[in-house]
Amino acid sequence: MQKVLFIDRDGTIILETDDFMIETYEKITFYPKVFYWLGKIVEEFDYKLVLVTNQDGLGSDFFPDEPFFTTHKFVMRTFADQGIHFAAEHIDRTFPNEEKDTRKPGVGMLKEYFTPEYDLKNSFVIGDRITDVMLAKNLGAKCFWLNDGRNLGGGEIELSSDALQEYIALESRDWEKIYEYLKAVN
Repeated sequence: MQKVLFIDRDGTIILETDDFMIETYEKITFYPKVFYWLGKIVEEFDYKLVLVTNQDGLGSDFFPDEPFFTTHKFVMRTFADQGIHFAAEHIDRTFPNEEKDTRKPGVGMLKEYFTPEYDLKNSFVIGDRITDVMLAKNLGAKCFWLNDGRNLGGGEIELSSDALQEYIALESRDWEKIYEYLKAVN
């Protein structure tokens, strides 16, 4: 069975911005050490990489598809140039108040992974928000939580991280620690 790393984008592989919109090249800052350590993970372990991101209102007047997709393609191409290929990208465009199951922590975008082909029990979500921890719970996986202390839930989640502790495999802001954890379990 195939194990998966479900990886968030903003705050996880690129740094979050104050306005939570990364639609220009100037706003792109890659997460420290992500290329080196995610590259080692790809080289040494057999995980399928899947991008899963909420992009509130993408395609609306205030957050048009372009220039978002121009910068997004640049981010993904930069990872590919480093030998880090994402097998799939799942981008939800809804707002929290729409309560769609496609929006993390919902699994509506990820139903294809609920088959015998995938080993969700030994898969991981990597993300910076409490919604990523809840996504891990909803998938039956564990989470590497890149918690920066803000405990971001985007106003969507009124649950403390304590209630989700059993779903957190590791809480760290360091991709090297994620690699070390995976090395110990693989």
